[in-house]
Amino acid sequence: MKKLLSGLRQFQETYIPNHKSLLAELARGQHPRVLFIACSDSRVDPALITQADIGDLFVIRNAGNIVPPYEASNGGEGATIEYAIEALDIKQIIVCGHTHCGAMKGLLQIGELEEKMPLVYDWLRHTAATRKLVQDNYGHLDETDMLGALEAENVLTQIGNLRTYPVIHSRLHRGDLSIHAWLYNIEAGEVLAYDSEDHAFVPPYSRIYPEPGDKVRPSYNIPPLPNPPADISGSRAYDESKYPVWPSPEIPTMTVPPEESYSGAKTAAKAPEKVPTHLPGGSRLSQRQAERIFRGS
Repeated sequence: MKKLLSGLRQFQETYIPNHKSLLAELARGQHPRVLFIACSDSRVDPALITQADIGDLFVIRNAGNIVPPYEASNGGEGATIEYAIEALDIKQIIVCGHTHCGAMKGLLQIGELEEKMPLVYDWLRHTAATRKLVQDNYGHLDETDMLGALEAENVLTQIGNLRTYPVIHSRLHRGDLSIHAWLYNIEAGEVLAYDSEDHAFVPPYSRIYPEPGDKVRPSYNIPPLPNPPADISGSRAYDESKYPVWPSPEIPTMTVPPEESYSGAKTAAKAPEKVPTHLPGGSRLSQRQAERIFRGS
């Protein structure tokens, strides 16, 4: 805590005096250029990695840089995405995964989390498509390389989930929005960006500098990706019928007890409402997710 307080004092004494005009402008409103979706890992700092200034990035952070599919969760991610696009008119989205991701390690050993960390277990349901894809296509790899593949593929899966949001789909259709997949290497401090033409993660500078000699080569590699994603954007299309979530306990249907009318006579009990598990767009939900959405909890 002393270190944080010391940093706060330094911020007030050195940064603020040199950035008064910027802070005054930000007080009138924010105009971030990029929605940056990253992991909560303390070793990953979007502003530090990109050397962005205050007001440049609109950030979502959670365990595993996960974007739940549209209507599959009542969490804050969807509301934040909608606000970023509709209210702030952001036109660039970056989904950034990273090496040594604890959430992805947990996904490799998901059975151990159900009792130890049930909330994490439930949250990682949104990465079930990634887990299935890696099991089917990277089974020949050792645990270390499989983790690297999982970290890379998870970024593409989350981009696929992003595309299930109507506001995202509409802007992409009009060509008003770009989505980028990044992978940050903690040891080297390097970032790789997904290239849909090469179907590989490459240095992002290769998109800026046209000459091959100007490209910056990464000091580490990830396993080659298997079959190309379903579309040119690089996303893995979300299909829960193909990549189902792992089983969850069935939630019993609640019946409504008889109610007394104003005349004092008891009315017949209401029939239990059937909870839909198919929502607009074809997404299939687990019974638990369907109950959660339908009941409004």
